[in-house]
Amino acid sequence: MPVAVRPVRKRRDLDRFVKLPFRVHREHPLWVPPLIAERRRFLDRSRNPFFEHAEAEYFIAERDGEPVGRITAQVDEHWDEHNGGRDGMFGFFECEDDEEAAAALVEAAAGWLRERGRDRMLGPMDFTTNDECGLLVEGFELEPFVLQPWHPPYYQRLLEGLGMAKTMDLLMWRLALGALKRGDQFHELIHRAAEAARTEHEVVVRSMRKADMEAEIGRFMEVYNAAWDRNWGFVPITEREVRFQARNLKPILDEDWAYIAERDGEVLGAALTLPDVNQVLTRMGGRILPFGWWHFLNRKRIIDRVRVFALGVKPQYQHLGVAAALYVRHLETAPRTRVSHGEMGWILEVNEPMNRAMEGMGGTVVKRYRLYELPLAT
Repeated sequence: MPVAVRPVRKRRDLDRFVKLPFRVHREHPLWVPPLIAERRRFLDRSRNPFFEHAEAEYFIAERDGEPVGRITAQVDEHWDEHNGGRDGMFGFFECEDDEEAAAALVEAAAGWLRERGRDRMLGPMDFTTNDECGLLVEGFELEPFVLQPWHPPYYQRLLEGLGMAKTMDLLMWRLALGALKRGDQFHELIHRAAEAARTEHEVVVRSMRKADMEAEIGRFMEVYNAAWDRNWGFVPITEREVRFQARNLKPILDEDWAYIAERDGEVLGAALTLPDVNQVLTRMGGRILPFGWWHFLNRKRIIDRVRVFALGVKPQYQHLGVAAALYVRHLETAPRTRVSHGEMGWILEVNEPMNRAMEGMGGTVVKRYRLYELPLAT
């Protein structure tokens, strides 16, 4: 039967769009089902603040009435303002191993972007580089950590077979933590820089406070937009977007692993490290009810790994050793918890300072996510 691609228009269509990965990945033991309710909320144009400065279309591919793939196409004013050019993005790509379906989905997204005068299509981004992004091209045999997608190897073949070319790779570094002594892993220069930050520059690293979360969100956002401003593909995040995301992260936020670096009350840097709740989500089947909360509450204690989701320092303070102080704080925290290791990223492959820092901490690249581009000129 031929493939038909159509936009999502009704609630029932959106439900099929959200649940399609459950169909595609049902035989893949490493795929972790997302919470269906959270995905519906994220894709709801009336609730996600992304749509205050962007527009998007959702497409679903069907064969003989059964869904076989999905994709989004989006145009973001903030991307245009910050990165220039006339780029459009695609995201949420999921597809059976079906070249015809993949081609139809990509063409639907490309056509929608051409109608809006876009010259190039970048992705996958769900919806921006502040969200889940990139296609897994290395590390298929490893379990994905929190907010990391997992893709089967054939996705790379499908997209590259349609003329998509690499534009940037994003790296995930594995770091051992646990009961390590000074010098066992982190380079001595990192410890010295952290000590200098504390004693010479009076930098204080403290845990974020859940009880003061509204203010902490503001402090984190202040660092995030300043520290990542010059990175390739960066899009400033708005206050409403941060608070929207914080609602999803608050249940898993652990004060032991979220830090603010300050001096005399001024925020210099921040680190948001998340317990890998995927170790629990894999048992919940995408649903909170009827037994999802039981799994979450009773299995949360098994979490023994973390993901350093964001760690940054304002540019004017990057010479003070603030980043080193944040790194060492992770090493000091681990022995007091069950955590034995973690992953840090995504880090751009061209970000030499961060990649060298990961090497200095004994890190190893374990996963690689790829962003693609496709010219749209007619």
